[in-house]
Amino acid sequence: MNDAVDSQRLIEMGREALRIEARAVAALVDRLGGDFEQACRTLLACQGRVVVSGMGKSGHVGGKIAATLASTGTPSFFLHPAEASHGDLGMLAKGDVVLAISYSGETAELLTILPLIKRMGAPLVAMTGNPQSTLAREADAHLDISVPAEACPLNLAPTASTTATLAMGDALAVALLKHRGFTEADFARSHPGGSLGRRLLLHVSDVMRRGDELPRVQPDTPLTEGLLEMSRKQLGLTAVVDAEDRVLGIFTDGDLRRALDRRIDIHKSRMADVMTRNPRSIRAGELAAEAVLMMEKHAVNGLLVLDDSGRLAGALNVHDLLRAGVM
Repeated sequence: MNDAVDSQRLIEMGREALRIEARAVAALVDRLGGDFEQACRTLLACQGRVVVSGMGKSGHVGGKIAATLASTGTPSFFLHPAEASHGDLGMLAKGDVVLAISYSGETAELLTILPLIKRMGAPLVAMTGNPQSTLAREADAHLDISVPAEACPLNLAPTASTTATLAMGDALAVALLKHRGFTEADFARSHPGGSLGRRLLLHVSDVMRRGDELPRVQPDTPLTEGLLEMSRKQLGLTAVVDAEDRVLGIFTDGDLRRALDRRIDIHKSRMADVMTRNPRSIRAGELAAEAVLMMEKHAVNGLLVLDDSGRLAGALNVHDLLRAGVM
């Protein structure tokens, strides 16, 4: 077989799979209505946790839906339906809501535990591709995830249907988080270990230099001593402050280059002669991510940090933010 023709055929098959799945997700948009609202209200009224359950590929997607719900303000976990009938149903407690996923709506393992779920009085939200199925009929709210065809050319492997299920789960999670007024800070509290958590939780005060690490000089300090201060503290800048630590200016590596271009006498100049007045600064209580945005916006590599009274509290540069994993 011609390699070029074969390569083009592979690419086209991939494109066709994506087109089929895209159409499956797009079809969900006009399908959302009263049932979706009822599903949302059922989950919002949950006093316990949302227990997601499903077999096979539906189970894998269900695990992701449970994780998304849990990380966006809806306590949730995944319960394997086969294990549920062998003791794990004890994980279901009063006040919980069950979100059951089965494309056929007739998955035996789910139907086995259905009477027990009903007996416990747990509300049931179902996602199926068959509104006339047993699971759909028994549900308090049913979400139709049917698709005209799978992306699999044999129309056997769950592909478009699992994509539609995943998208429906995301639609639920997003609707719930928006209704609850879920914020970035709320999201960060459930993601403290990753870069996202660092970006949303770390404050300037957590990463700034302070105390003996903070370079500072007086306006009448000789430039040569100011350069030594910068060299000792290795921050690429020094603050210029008055006797009460109010910031008068900043002196950076860039200011040094500009001063040398003016052919100043570094032995006779004072810091007040070469500093940049009204420098960029940020409050210690601001998010470190705000410092990143400010540096990018104003094309600077360092910032002075002020306390609530406007006095010098610290300083930081790009390297401090990189080490903290904020950028």
